[in-house]
Amino acid sequence: MSSGKITIGTYLLRRLKSLGIDIIFGVPGDYNLPFLDEIEDFEGIQWGNNCNELNAAYAADGYARIRGIGAIVTTFGVGELSAINGIAGSFAEMIPVVHIVGTPSTASQASGAILHHTLGNGDFRVFQNMYKEVTIAQASLTKINAVEEIDRVLTECLLKGRPVYIGFPVDLSDYEMDVNPSSIKPLNLSIPRNPKDEHQAALETIIEHAKKSQNIVVIVDACAIRHEMIKKVFTFIERTQLPVYVTPMAKGGIDENHPQFRGVFAGNCSTEQVQKEVYDADLILSIGSMNSDFNTGGFTYRLSKKRTIEFHTYHTKIFHAIYDKVDMRQLLPDLTEQWPADIIHKYNGKPYQVEKPNLDPKTQNEIVHEYFWHKLPEFIPENSIVVAETGTSEFGVFNMHAPKGVTFLTQILWGSIGYSVGAALGAALAGKNDNRRIYLIVGDGSFQLVCQEISTMLRFKTNIVILLLNNDGYTIEKLIHGPDRAYNNIQMWRYHKSFEYFGDGLKQNREQATTGFAGQVKTREEFEKAMTQVVKETNKIHFVEVIMPSMDAPKSLVLTIEGTREYKKRERQTQE
Repeated sequence: MSSGKITIGTYLLRRLKSLGIDIIFGVPGDYNLPFLDEIEDFEGIQWGNNCNELNAAYAADGYARIRGIGAIVTTFGVGELSAINGIAGSFAEMIPVVHIVGTPSTASQASGAILHHTLGNGDFRVFQNMYKEVTIAQASLTKINAVEEIDRVLTECLLKGRPVYIGFPVDLSDYEMDVNPSSIKPLNLSIPRNPKDEHQAALETIIEHAKKSQNIVVIVDACAIRHEMIKKVFTFIERTQLPVYVTPMAKGGIDENHPQFRGVFAGNCSTEQVQKEVYDADLILSIGSMNSDFNTGGFTYRLSKKRTIEFHTYHTKIFHAIYDKVDMRQLLPDLTEQWPADIIHKYNGKPYQVEKPNLDPKTQNEIVHEYFWHKLPEFIPENSIVVAETGTSEFGVFNMHAPKGVTFLTQILWGSIGYSVGAALGAALAGKNDNRRIYLIVGDGSFQLVCQEISTMLRFKTNIVILLLNNDGYTIEKLIHGPDRAYNNIQMWRYHKSFEYFGDGLKQNREQATTGFAGQVKTREEFEKAMTQVVKETNKIHFVEVIMPSMDAPKSLVLTIEGTREYKKRERQTQE
């Protein structure tokens, strides 16, 4: 490379590395191979080498939830469309992921050549246009605009917490630009200031209502985590001494051992004690709410708008009044600072306690959900990462006790089955420097969609603990509709043999993970014995296939389905 110059590919990699990315997920394709050369030769960033593009997108999402941003590279057309479901999930769940697509050469695009991986109509923007609906910003790099466009979309990605799309022509990766590497400045990631008058009006109004209230509670939701508000939330609750609850999407955001933590609030899916405390409040401070069906217990929240103040990044809502562009990231710190001292009373409520399992004696030694979710936390060390699959798993963690410092990754809004496997890989590689262990909890049906990524887990020498809940089919679907229908049944696999099939013990072109426990557990004693081994062997990857009754489910899942049915019933009655 000439002095005072830098290739477009290297410039992009420099930017990604400066944002904390040290691995880029994806699959090779002929339109991205020159850029993969640059990745492989670039110091400080690894190539992810996934088994397919969908899993790569899930991995980038899981990585971003731990690191703050993730990246994926696919090839044009066939590769990017394989990944679009994962990118759409990141968009829905507000996860910053950079999707880099290797596109045909600039000359081919200019001439409208009929190339492979196209629709044969000379339209090279058709797939990027599809991505406009699931990314916050898009760019097509050229020799002239590369620096400006890379900086623009990366800035949008981080400030707005959504995926972005970069189309990167195959002939431009090694193109040298007249940019001195030493003169590259950091991206400007400062948040625009709130409108002064609206900000002050909102602040004064909230304080006025707080002074009039006798029973104030705080509910922390997904957007507080997505926009890195948790430290500010902690500062706020510790100053105000208010009781705090989390929603399912914010599970793990507040340390459950904190003296002011009171539990998970999800409407009818919450414990009776949590419901009573929240509904008895005369002022509810909702921080970063995401009122989706599964996050609200099937729309069973029943929070009065006349008593609720909502803090968002794009506005603040005080009862029915909206304060436009008053961002919680600036409002909450000011509210913390100006909270009236005369309404602060040291919190002296009872410590939060997880409800004891109500085990049916008829279940005897079966591994039922009521037992499983109560027992599992005993085998999860502090600061671990728990990745729970869409279905019974994500509902099981709702009211499960969270050991100190544990982070939970779920995809409650988008709900794409199989997400957890790729996400667990991404989270494992994101948390490796901090020695954070991953506990992946996935159902048998979901696993069949994405099992290939076990291969990548072995390849990268991870020590993931895979807990596969084998209840013989799509249990969540059976509970929703068609319990006896054939379409909710799946082919039974020898799941615990997955390590063997995906290359454990075979001669490899690189080192791979050391495998530990890999087997079925059918009784509670077998489960506890296996998990005791898992906890001891921290340097190994484990596969625990947990055999469960086919129609057994967490109580929170059953209640959510019931709530959703009632909501749909009310909808039909309204339409009639």
